[in-house]
Amino acid sequence: MTPPALTDRAQLLRQRARAARAGWPVRFLHEVARAEVEDRLAMVNRAFTAPALVTGQPGLWADLLPGARIVADDPVLDLAPAAHDLVVHAMALHWADDPLGQILQCARALVPDGLFLALFPAGRTLCELRAALAQAETALMGGLSPRVLPMGEIRDLGGLLQRAGLALPVADCVRLTASYASALELMRELRAMGEGNALAARHRRRPPRALFAAAAAAYAEAWGDADGRVPATFELIALTAWAPHPAQPRPLRPGSAAARLAEALGTREIGAGEPAAPQRD
Repeated sequence: MTPPALTDRAQLLRQRARAARAGWPVRFLHEVARAEVEDRLAMVNRAFTAPALVTGQPGLWADLLPGARIVADDPVLDLAPAAHDLVVHAMALHWADDPLGQILQCARALVPDGLFLALFPAGRTLCELRAALAQAETALMGGLSPRVLPMGEIRDLGGLLQRAGLALPVADCVRLTASYASALELMRELRAMGEGNALAARHRRRPPRALFAAAAAAYAEAWGDADGRVPATFELIALTAWAPHPAQPRPLRPGSAAARLAEALGTREIGAGEPAAPQRD
């Protein structure tokens, strides 16, 4: 049974095209993500000769990796097997109906010991906006509709790397807080980033005009500061892993250590059932 689609792909592409025509007037999240990619690649002591870049915003990312193959973040990625020593998935994985499938395709495109790196919003991103819209919609319309993209948790997202068969997986988070004059300004900036509501299950009819004003009021009441400004939380998740290779470090088998930890620490080992040494003040 095919699961229901999360993303209205046609709407997402229209939003991105509109933002591109406007020259991507709001791009700070992409700039932060680019800097994170550059920092992580700088820490890898390797020159990549066959990179690929998966992105839905090539105008913002195409110059990141000179000579890289630019690939749209379609459900089926245009990547050949074992063709790249680096695949970067840039600010698009949060819109994927099947994020594991996207990572699997990237993994298959890597040569042995090739690097996979993904940056995308997740975690508590836009948690304040989600809560304010839910409160306003419940009060005005007696129910909820999907308005903010569901965000994956870092633990679950990191687990996708292992499920895709990648080695040495690492998942970490970059937390940002942006300040806005109002929630309405935040929503305008999301549209300018091409990150408006493109959920397949969204209501297609126009919402009442009072909804967003009520959401902005609820937002300001809960999170506004003394100057009337409101914060917005963003969390960028970075996933890093390698295609398996025999030369990579591997964990030792349990019980195979050649020395005891107590000897390395210069302490006495306490056996099971033996009382611990008294604590000194």
